[in-house]
Amino acid sequence: MHFLITLLLFIIILGVIVFVHEFGHFMMAKLNGVYVYEFAIGMGPKLWSKKGKETEYTLRAIPIGGFCMMAGEDVDDDDLKKVPKNRRLQAKKPWQRFLIMFFGAGNNFICAILLLFFIGLVWGGQSMDPMVTSVLKNSAAEHAGIEAGDRILEINKHSISTTDDISLYLAIADPKEASDIKVEKESGKVKTYSVQPKKKKVDGEVTYQYGIGMQQEVEKGFIPALEFMCKKTVSIFKQMGITVAYLFTGGISISQLSGPVGIFSIVGDQSSAGVMNIIYLIAFLSINVGFINLLPLPAFDGGHILFILIEKIKGSPVKPETENMIHTIGLFLLMLLMVVITFNDILRLF
Repeated sequence: MHFLITLLLFIIILGVIVFVHEFGHFMMAKLNGVYVYEFAIGMGPKLWSKKGKETEYTLRAIPIGGFCMMAGEDVDDDDLKKVPKNRRLQAKKPWQRFLIMFFGAGNNFICAILLLFFIGLVWGGQSMDPMVTSVLKNSAAEHAGIEAGDRILEINKHSISTTDDISLYLAIADPKEASDIKVEKESGKVKTYSVQPKKKKVDGEVTYQYGIGMQQEVEKGFIPALEFMCKKTVSIFKQMGITVAYLFTGGISISQLSGPVGIFSIVGDQSSAGVMNIIYLIAFLSINVGFINLLPLPAFDGGHILFILIEKIKGSPVKPETENMIHTIGLFLLMLLMVVITFNDILRLF
């Protein structure tokens, strides 16, 4: 029963995120007069379809991904279907194409911001103040000298402004090396402690524990909700930026990334933690999807935007056939990466 509930939530969560993303493309395409062949949620065989005035709306069997198929993405298909040239994506001005490509991610960001504000209004806004509220007895932090009431200022020279920063910089720190944690004591004195995390096995997995507790205060009301929304949004973007940077520089390996199977496991964990956690997961994943899609890589929205920028620089557009070929190769490599990540997700389950 738990598996079925998790599966249903998984489909709903991904469906919401994909719908929001693809609707951003769809909305901007329609507003700018681009002919849209199909608006699809899911991939693979069609489960349901409805033909509109010109667009076919479909639900597909595999609840991962989706697409907004526009005229201009396949030149031969456009000619075959006799779509007017002024209705094709490539016929639009650069700023129009930018809006169409950007607003998939843009819609994800708007959705996440609204959900975070909703969480703050209904359940209260967390302070996110980087104040140590408890230290585990005999922990690495206690042995180093960190105490409840200390405010963390820096971790390994990285400035700390929220509790999320603490989690982030401790997560990317080398656990085999001691981390330098600068704190401001209740007296106002600033001290730096060298903390070597303790290695422990939890449910068969090796973990490294510092023993620092952060109990965040929660305050209800419009202003606290607004503050929480702003801080949390900035925090998630910061996490994504640093994670991607570390991925490209080798600080994080591909084996540490999660795909659909990993997300399914997270949904299973969060489903028993309450509605708020599910809503937060949607907001968190929505920003993740939007951020990743804006990376300037082939097959991503950011890759399409990159070609628009190249067009502006060189003064003429890249041939649609050439751009489509590059995006096709990028899509193939992306699918290959997803296979590797999914394989690693499955290995982590056993």
